[in-house]
Amino acid sequence: MSTLSIWIVIVFCIGYFCIAIESLTKVNKSAVALLMFVATWTLFMLDPGSYVSGAVGQQVAQAVSEVIEHHLGSTSTTLFFLMGAMTIVELVDQNGGFNFVRDTLQTKSKKALLWRIAFMTFILSAILDNLTTSIVMIMILRKLVSDKNDRLIYAALVVIAANSGGAFSPIGDVTTIMLWNKGVITAAGVITEIFVPSLISMVIPAYILSLSLKGELTFTAEQAQTMAASDLTTGQRKTIFFLGVGGLVFVPIFKTITHLPPFVGILLVLGVLWTVTEVFYARLKAPEEKGAMQKRVSTMLARIDMSTILFFLGILMAVACLETIGVLTLLGQQLDVTFEGNHYLVTGIIGVLSSIVDNVPLVAGCMGMYPVQAAGDMAIDGIFWQLLAYCAGVGGSMLIIGSAAGVVVMGLEKITFGWYMKRITWIAFVGYLAGILSYWVERTLLF
Repeated sequence: MSTLSIWIVIVFCIGYFCIAIESLTKVNKSAVALLMFVATWTLFMLDPGSYVSGAVGQQVAQAVSEVIEHHLGSTSTTLFFLMGAMTIVELVDQNGGFNFVRDTLQTKSKKALLWRIAFMTFILSAILDNLTTSIVMIMILRKLVSDKNDRLIYAALVVIAANSGGAFSPIGDVTTIMLWNKGVITAAGVITEIFVPSLISMVIPAYILSLSLKGELTFTAEQAQTMAASDLTTGQRKTIFFLGVGGLVFVPIFKTITHLPPFVGILLVLGVLWTVTEVFYARLKAPEEKGAMQKRVSTMLARIDMSTILFFLGILMAVACLETIGVLTLLGQQLDVTFEGNHYLVTGIIGVLSSIVDNVPLVAGCMGMYPVQAAGDMAIDGIFWQLLAYCAGVGGSMLIIGSAAGVVVMGLEKITFGWYMKRITWIAFVGYLAGILSYWVERTLLF
C-alpha cells in the first residue's frame, strides 16, 4: 500500500472515530462525513494516475471525473429513495393514517401488549423503515403505558423488533436498500430466506422480556388521549394510508416488472400520493385556517431531514474513495484469509461491529470489498450478501447507539447507555445468534 493510500485511510479512520463519538464531541456527524468525503478525494487527487489505470496526462482528469460521477450516481439512487420514502411516511403520519395502529394495540394485559407491540413493529418496519416505525410506536406507547419502568422495556423491544423487521425487507433498512440498489440481493430472495431468522431474532428477546412483565396496565387504552386530529375525513385518511403503505409494498413489484431502479418506483408513489392529497386539500373550505398547509407534500419537502441525507452522501462517497484506491479489496482478502473463507464468521463479526459504529459505512465498505460472483456464496442472493443484510440490521440492536432506531428511542425515552447494556444487550445478542443459526439450518436443509 502506498504512502498516499495510508494517509487516505488515516483521514477516513479519524473521521469515522469522530462520527462514533458524536455524543462527546457534540459535532454533528453529517458535518464530519462531508469533511471526510472532501478530504479523502482531495488526497486522492494528489496522485490520481496511480489509481486510475490507462489514463495519462490530460486524460487523468477526465478519468477521475468519470469515476466520481459513477459513484455519485450510485449514491444518489439511495438518497432519492430515502427522500421519497421519508416524505411518504411523514405524509401518512401527519394525516392520521397510523391511528389504526393505536386502536389495534388496545389491551389491559402487559404481556399481551408486549407481543402486539413486537409483531406490529416487526411488520411495520418491514413495510416502512425502522427509524420511522420506532418513532410511531414510541408515540403510541406513551398513550398506552403510564409506568416509566414498563415503558422502557417496551421501548427496548421496539428497537429490537424494528431492526429485525427491517433486515428481511428490501425497503426496511438503509443497509438493505443499499444492497438491493446495488443488485447483490433480490426482493424475493431476501424476504424468502431472511424472514425466519429475522423473526427468531425478535421472538426470543420478546419472550425473555415478557418474563419481567406481570399484571395489567394501570390505565386502559380507552383512557389514552386521542391522536392529533386530521382535517380530512376518515375515508380520505384511509385512502392516504393505503396509497402510501400500499405504494411502498408495490415498489419491489414495480422494479421486477419494469427493471427500473427502486428510487423510480418510490418517486412514482410519491407523485400519486402528492396528487391525491392536493385534490383532497383543495376541497377544504378554509385550509389555511385549519393548518392544512402544514400537512401538504410541498411543506413536508421543506422539512426533510437534510442532515441525514448529507450524512449518507458524505459517508458513502468517502467509502467510494477507499474502494477506488483498492483498500477495501485488500481488507476483504485479508478477512477471507484470516477466517478461511467462513462467511458466517465474517458477517457475524460485521454485525457485532455494527452495534458499535454506524452500519451504513460497514455495508458500503463490504460492497466495495467483495466482487459479485456468478455462483457460490458471493453470487446474487448468496450466503454472504443475505447474511450481511441480516447481521448489519439485527446486530445494531445489541447497543442502544448501534442503530438509527436505537438512537431515536434513546432520545425520546431518555434510555441510558448503561441501562440498555446491562438489561438488553445480552438478550439482543442471544436473538442475534439464534437467527444466524436458523439461517444455517435453512441453507443446510432447505436451500
